[in-house]
Amino acid sequence: MKKVLICIDYNPTSEVVANSGYQLSKALNAEVCLLHVIADIQYYGVQYPTFMGYDGFDAEIDLNINKEMHRVAENFLETVKTHLGANQVITKVVEGNTADVILEYAEQWKADTIVLGTHSHNILEKIFIGDVASKVLKNTKVPVYMIPTKK
Repeated sequence: MKKVLICIDYNPTSEVVANSGYQLSKALNAEVCLLHVIADIQYYGVQYPTFMGYDGFDAEIDLNINKEMHRVAENFLETVKTHLGANQVITKVVEGNTADVILEYAEQWKADTIVLGTHSHNILEKIFIGDVASKVLKNTKVPVYMIPTKK
């Protein structure tokens, strides 16, 4: 394995995922990419009429929110990179449906393995809202290294 894609979000459990994925990549002497997905960004720019007495959506929306969210995510990944002590790590911020984007980027980057955290949702949550890790696992063409993060 030459390329390890480590997928992290803002959940504090991402520290375990990043550390474990990075240790795996070091053991394999593999290239590393830290990936963060910004999901549903269009939601923040939608203009809705006043409803239930709330008119916050009628206010002017900062159209630079997309750039700001990317800046924050890039800063987050650079901080994780520093935490890992890994200068050679690539970072990537992308937008879209989390599972789909992970699969697309893994294919584009030619990842040999994908590292994900699993929050161990119960079966009803998986049925009704799904689970990124299970969607990736079901649809990937490469091995997935899943890190349990439930405490």
